[in-house]
Amino acid sequence: MATAQQIPDILSPEFAENPYPAYAAMRESAPLIWHEATKSYIISRYDDVERAFKDKESVFTTDNYDWQIEPVHGKTILQLSGREHAVRRALVAPAFRGSDLRDKFQPVIERNSRDLIDAFRHTGSVDLVEAYATRFPVNVIADMLGLDKADHGRFHGWYTAVIAFLGNLSGDPEVTAAGERTRIEFAEYMLPIIRERRDHLGDDLLSTLCAAEVDGVRMSDEDIKAFCSLLLAAGGETTDKAIASIFANLLLHPEQLAAVQRDRTLIDRAFAETLRFTPPVHMIMRQTATDVELSGGTVPAGATVTCLIGAANRDASHYREPDSFDIFRDDLTTTTAFSAAADHLAFALGRHFCVGALLARAEVETGINHLLDAMPDIRLADGFDPVEQGVFTRGPQSLPVEFTPVGG
Repeated sequence: MATAQQIPDILSPEFAENPYPAYAAMRESAPLIWHEATKSYIISRYDDVERAFKDKESVFTTDNYDWQIEPVHGKTILQLSGREHAVRRALVAPAFRGSDLRDKFQPVIERNSRDLIDAFRHTGSVDLVEAYATRFPVNVIADMLGLDKADHGRFHGWYTAVIAFLGNLSGDPEVTAAGERTRIEFAEYMLPIIRERRDHLGDDLLSTLCAAEVDGVRMSDEDIKAFCSLLLAAGGETTDKAIASIFANLLLHPEQLAAVQRDRTLIDRAFAETLRFTPPVHMIMRQTATDVELSGGTVPAGATVTCLIGAANRDASHYREPDSFDIFRDDLTTTTAFSAAADHLAFALGRHFCVGALLARAEVETGINHLLDAMPDIRLADGFDPVEQGVFTRGPQSLPVEFTPVGG
């Protein structure tokens, strides 16, 4: 197995500042690294990460989620396999595609986007992350579930603590405790609401989950609570960072921004290329059920494998000029970019492909359109250079922009 003395450790400040040179070095000379601090094998090449996600032979499992996510969410659909997983996914998936998404939830998305933009459309300047990106997706999810808008601040606090727990690679005990506390607080909040909703069904997503039945199986209160917790964290954090990253990438490439402004059908391309170039989630872990041969050596059975999405998505064996942001590239298929047939890895692949991918797409399309309408001459604030932050999830922490208010 390759050694990696010259490559910055994934827990180092150097890596956190800019992981992309380290990713390149891993792919080139150390495609399989044993990482002592996280007790995991790190893989970075596209073919290896794709295999771990697509795995049809049950070599790569989600058994490690027992300790990775169950402490904050409870037992979720991500930990299930076989028929148990298929039935639970069949219960939740219809709400995130087709007519339910279009007819029931698209108006929720539109309303929440406009409400946020109305607060700053006349100001001429705004931090897009603080005023829009961090608020929009979690507001949408809370609304979809039929939860009280007055509690949005609590939802945001909870999902921030959960994401910090998931990305706590160094094992900070305070971060661990805060994440575990969130599970208790969220259960105390959600379980009475779920019980009440079962008795008084409405047309919201929570009611749909309460009533859903496949082959005589219904979701328990605990199932629904865990799914809502997962939805808030996964749907909030990822779409938040995706929207910020799309704008950061476009603002740094003005000719591509101008193209999107002229032709809004290019929003899908900008989103797909952002998912490849600067994905919101940079690493996902799997666990091996048997010994498995990967580039660089053998991973033993029962091992944790850290799959570096951020590295695999810039593999030159799959993409031309992978370190360039190019919404017009011909080696990324936009028509499949939000499905399990995607040729980027940002949503994972296979049976655990992100169930919320089409919801994210609907939010991004709506949000980018609304923001470009409100800020037709959007530009970075003078002297500001967008900088990504984060290791497990990654994106701009701030994105101050200036614009001439429409009609102003």
